[in-house]
Amino acid sequence: MLPEPDPTLCRDLAADLRDADFTAEALRDAWGAAADDAIARGLRSPASRALGDRRDALAVLGRTLVLGMPEAAASVDSALARVGAAGLERLGLARVTDEVVQPLALVRPQSYADASGPGQEETTAQWWIASDLDEAALGGPLPEDHVLGVGGASLTLAGLQLTTPAARGLDIGAGCGIQAIRARAQVAHVVATDISPRALAFTRLNALLNGIDGIETRLGSLFEPVAGERFDRVVSNPPFVITPRVADVPAYEYRDGGMVGDDLVAAFVRGVGAHLTEGGVAQLLGNWETRDGVAGLDRVRAWVESSPVPLDAWVVERESLDPLSYAELWVRDGGTLPGTPGFARLVDAWLDDFSERRVTEVGFGYLLLRRPRTGAPTLARYETLHTALTGDGLGDHFAAALEAHDRLAVLDDAGVAASVLVVAPDVTEARHHLPGAEDPTVIELRQGGGFGRALGVDPGLAALVGACDGDLPVGVLIDAIADLLEVDAAALRADLLPRVRELAFTGFLRFA
Repeated sequence: MLPEPDPTLCRDLAADLRDADFTAEALRDAWGAAADDAIARGLRSPASRALGDRRDALAVLGRTLVLGMPEAAASVDSALARVGAAGLERLGLARVTDEVVQPLALVRPQSYADASGPGQEETTAQWWIASDLDEAALGGPLPEDHVLGVGGASLTLAGLQLTTPAARGLDIGAGCGIQAIRARAQVAHVVATDISPRALAFTRLNALLNGIDGIETRLGSLFEPVAGERFDRVVSNPPFVITPRVADVPAYEYRDGGMVGDDLVAAFVRGVGAHLTEGGVAQLLGNWETRDGVAGLDRVRAWVESSPVPLDAWVVERESLDPLSYAELWVRDGGTLPGTPGFARLVDAWLDDFSERRVTEVGFGYLLLRRPRTGAPTLARYETLHTALTGDGLGDHFAAALEAHDRLAVLDDAGVAASVLVVAPDVTEARHHLPGAEDPTVIELRQGGGFGRALGVDPGLAALVGACDGDLPVGVLIDAIADLLEVDAAALRADLLPRVRELAFTGFLRFA
């Protein structure tokens, strides 16, 4: 068990890390981009080779805290002038034996993009996140109580979090605490829960290490630790990985919620409404099965519709995998690699499990759920977006989309026509012509931010978007375009106004 973190030691360790310039950028420069990328794939030897016999503080801490390699205690004492090797041992991060420091955990720097809210200037800041040793450091499969560090999914959810302020937040399945730490940028007080006491100890350690207060930890599953409480913001990277309920299949706490199939995500969706304030928003990652011929997104829709508390919903499926690919992915994630004993047996266990439930596909994506302030839900959007994301800023994008939706929800067509809109600055237009043709065969609008959507549009909509410069109302512009195209103005309004609503929600157009 990780000891209760000492606040003074954590402050001193943070000061030592700052003095060593222990940042993601400095380490990437030290061992090179290729070696840095290899670490994420579980390969640490390229980074170690690049450091060679360097004994400066950054190199010593890179080997010890990032790669999880033993280091001479004297070198660690020199690199960490305040806490030294003994301080790492007191924090439970290392063991010192015969003047050698053996890491017991990793502490990795993580850059993140931060903004105080939609439209505010984005800055880059740093976290230091402690977690358990990974497969490369352990030299084999992970223990079932492993506390995961910062991975692709956790970074994704951190970037998805709304950038608007809130009073009370809840992080379910906190793990190393990254989501709670990220939430504190906008949320005054966050309750972080997990079934693992070790995970909550890492959450407390990481909060102290990064100088962040206002995070309270509680032990328990799903909503049990917050029975009867409500929150303005709920975030969760839950243990949603679908795992066979078979005795000899490892049940990793960080990814397996102990339920059959996608039942854990379903339970979250059905239960979260009771813990949201009016207007409160929940955001989570999840898997969902296509089962018995029912598409995964349709099953998610049924979960939302069966919630005792009516909910707005925006669900985005980012990718989908066939059962074999899904099985191989998560068997490798646990540290059992192809060609090693047990790999084929574990894959077969997954395939048997999927076959029993007649699962043909597993989707992965993002869920945003909101308890309406008043009245019935007005947002029910379930979509598939398998394109690559263009960058950071999805938290701002989600916040802006919700604001646009709420504004559009109270406008009839006449209200939309009376609105003044402006093209978002990240939108570009491309026109494709056949050789020698005067008119384009394809007109495409593309976003540089958000989900990077690309839309094929007709000349009427292209002309309207191009004319939205914040000067004239939409209806006036449509009438002018109808004259130019020599078409009926009323018919053109009926055609374009619903699409204007979509463009405003998805961020191509903004209210001036």
